[in-house]
Amino acid sequence: MTNSKFDQLEKAFFHDGYQLAINALKNTNNHTVPDAVIREMYAIIDGLIDSLFAYARQQNQAIECKKGCAWCCHQPVFALDYELNYLNNFIHKNFDIVTRSAIQKKAKFKREKLAQLEGDALLNAKTPCPLLHEGACLVYEARPMACRIYLSSDVKSCKQFFNNPDDKSNYPKLLDMPMRLGRMMNEGFKSALKTNGVEAKEYRIEEKLC
Repeated sequence: MTNSKFDQLEKAFFHDGYQLAINALKNTNNHTVPDAVIREMYAIIDGLIDSLFAYARQQNQAIECKKGCAWCCHQPVFALDYELNYLNNFIHKNFDIVTRSAIQKKAKFKREKLAQLEGDALLNAKTPCPLLHEGACLVYEARPMACRIYLSSDVKSCKQFFNNPDDKSNYPKLLDMPMRLGRMMNEGFKSALKTNGVEAKEYRIEEKLC
């Protein structure tokens, strides 16, 4: 794909995110983002990713990521507050008090473990996500954008990064397209909120769970 076509795709995803947020704000009186709008945004990205998986299979290429692969689920994950509101709503609707309490306990543990870390030390830290249970994500269908667009073509590189995060010669071999387009959609969404006086903030997942 040429750079100009990729630029057009980025603009399209930014525009889609922007329009989603604008339409959401038209239908609410308190500037909160309805869960249905977040689901719609995730559905667009999931459609892109499904297409990439299909194309990869046709070309006999691999996208190693799948539900149950958890090497990346031990590093810090950042999400915007409207995503985390959606995530918390999903948790409260789908899990009992015992499960929610367990999630809160693990979130507190990770917050405290990472509290004093900055820069590379923070980004390379390896502590299980509070939503990881027996090697799989408890909230897979509600996971944030950052998790959805983090796709690797080589699981060995993910394992190596997990075991040796300070090794500057190795990083997970991530697919560029979904990462850039997902980020652009979120940027468009965030931009529309800002235009309407709503400042979206970013947090690590464990900082705002439950």
